[in-house]
Amino acid sequence: MRNVLLEPMLEPNKDQGSSRDAIGLGQAAGTGLNTRHSTILTLEGISVSFDGFKALNNLNLYIGVGELRCIIGPNGAGKTTMMDVITGKTRPTEGQAWFGETLDLRQMSEVQIAQSGIGRKFQKPTVFEALSVFENLELAQKTDKSVWASLRATLTGEQKDRIDEVLHTLRLAHAPHRPAGLLSHGQKQFLEIGMLLVQDPALLLLDEPVAGMTDAETEFTAELFKSLAGKHSLMVVEHDMGFVGSIADHVTVLHQGSVLAEGSLEHVQADERVIEVYLGR
Repeated sequence: MRNVLLEPMLEPNKDQGSSRDAIGLGQAAGTGLNTRHSTILTLEGISVSFDGFKALNNLNLYIGVGELRCIIGPNGAGKTTMMDVITGKTRPTEGQAWFGETLDLRQMSEVQIAQSGIGRKFQKPTVFEALSVFENLELAQKTDKSVWASLRATLTGEQKDRIDEVLHTLRLAHAPHRPAGLLSHGQKQFLEIGMLLVQDPALLLLDEPVAGMTDAETEFTAELFKSLAGKHSLMVVEHDMGFVGSIADHVTVLHQGSVLAEGSLEHVQADERVIEVYLGR
């Protein structure tokens, strides 16, 4: 699952009248993803309705290549629905969703989107607790997920080196053979991030990554994300404003399914609308 671009999805849907009909050869570093205009994710006019309720309402969002973007907002603002749209779990009622210049996310399955280079980490870590740390990373790296292929597969030297690199990056190099179920909550969070990193995604979606972590683990996570920015694009949904302040150059505030404010953390914290609906007085 290492950033395999799906050839049938390379051309945008011409019926949508997109300005991306004439594309260039710009690519995100290390991928085949076309990012000529330095934008890795484009959401334009996205609306999602559930039984008449608009979870997203004409949402516009643009994430740059290598950017670390924080998304904040009250419960029910549409943050989870937005990530569901990006990963193909939910189809928008209206609007356009592009990954790079050419991949129309509305026309792709969840598997195709993951294979194209978008990785998502949910709030609750989902690791295979009976398997070792190394085995979790090994399983995440395999491309053919059938039982027979998984039983027969062997890692290449390059794949082993990549797993070792991720283990060191996540400070888990001392515990490759430890069952994942014996890890602390924070270590399970790191392992799940590692399971994404071995797939080398261009865009990482991270939902409340420091929830339940110790102060030391939260501090390390901030260092980790800042080190990953540039090599990857990161979208971090988080309520911990201290953590947001430690990593964010650019913050987007969602409210009632739309962008309420955007800019530096200092800028959005001073916005009267943000104070009213989210930060409090």
